[in-house]
Amino acid sequence: MDLTKSELEIIEVLWNAKRPLTGTEIVQLSPKDKSWKDSSIHILINSLLKKNAIKESGFVKTGKGYGRTFTATDRCEEYYVEYLASIIKRTSLKKLFAALFDNSKMSEENIFELEELLKKYKGEVK
Repeated sequence: MDLTKSELEIIEVLWNAKRPLTGTEIVQLSPKDKSWKDSSIHILINSLLKKNAIKESGFVKTGKGYGRTFTATDRCEEYYVEYLASIIKRTSLKKLFAALFDNSKMSEENIFELEELLKKYKGEVK
């Protein structure tokens, strides 16, 4: 799946909300420095629906009518997995993780979770 920067921004709004959102709510919850204009929300939503990155979740009453609500699909997580896999093909895991730890503020909880995952998969390899 090939997502644009604008589409990724919308997916992240949906993930952070942890509930279905209308197009209007997506606009309202988006950061002020987003890369897209409010008026293009419907174009972006339709593009994400075609890519199966989001799905319709239902309808809510909005004024006199009803508005569709949307949630992200699991395909978005697959996007990030594919993206990371493509990076790993171009560099070593050691360099990737060194950069990740150097350039971000990894919490102790994140490090613990990573250690647990490594232990789990290391045990499966034996």
